[in-house]
Amino acid sequence: MSVKPVLRKIEWFSIINGLFLSVLGLVCVLPFLHVASKAVSDDTAVVAGRVGIIPNGFQLDAMRYVLLESSFLNSFRNSVFITVVGTLLALLVTVMASYPLSKPGFKGGKSILMLYVFTMLFSGGIIPNYMLIKGLGLLDNLWALILPSLIVPFNLLVMKTFFEGLPESLEESAKMDGASYIRILFSIVLPISLPVLATIGLFYGVGYWNSFFSAMIYISKQDLKPLQLLLYEMIVNTETDLNQLSPDQLMNLTSEGIKAATIISSALPIIIVYPFLQKYFVKGLTLGSVKG
Repeated sequence: MSVKPVLRKIEWFSIINGLFLSVLGLVCVLPFLHVASKAVSDDTAVVAGRVGIIPNGFQLDAMRYVLLESSFLNSFRNSVFITVVGTLLALLVTVMASYPLSKPGFKGGKSILMLYVFTMLFSGGIIPNYMLIKGLGLLDNLWALILPSLIVPFNLLVMKTFFEGLPESLEESAKMDGASYIRILFSIVLPISLPVLATIGLFYGVGYWNSFFSAMIYISKQDLKPLQLLLYEMIVNTETDLNQLSPDQLMNLTSEGIKAATIISSALPIIIVYPFLQKYFVKGLTLGSVKG
């Protein structure tokens, strides 16, 4: 078989694949650009539906209204605490659980792994979870939003597969020098596991940052509400809140503009963080998805 026809097929595949991925990327990006434009466009343009992906009559009143909400900064601090502490603890617990499960000689490893997989298919439900959190005395406590999500079985499986693909010679040389498993894990394994740690950390971080349903169930105190729950309540109560403002305060404010500003405010921190982890993201997934 000639080489040239094969090369032509590969080129056509690359072109078609590139076009498909470009269209798919636009489908994902254009709605976000539309919402961002509504957040900074003039109120008359938003109401008239004249806003596309480019702002029409630039203004920041809607963003200012959301960011200067009396509870915004406090809720922002709560979300940062939940995300940072939750992500670090989740990474630590996931590493400590997946590393021994990646060892063939670990007794009972398969049974323990099946228990994790079982939780991917079945859960206790909302009411048993609420009763558990209440029984532990964690209602109206930020730890109620952190502890239940410390291990996600999918993340554990990805990290376990990554550890299985590491060269055994690295650990064998350390064992010959008398290093314990804990020393090997923290001194040898984790320093070369940055791609999968960044990937799993991003998964946990996005999950903690975007979670609002758990907060809606477990948190009732206003000063403990995370940002996502506060923004959800702002969206639901937009019409009522606008009716309480004076005519001067209502200038350039519409319910649609405030909703768009709310969405941008909640998504912006993750968008800012993601580029710093992007170089590890794909590598971490591919290394942890197939055993080397």
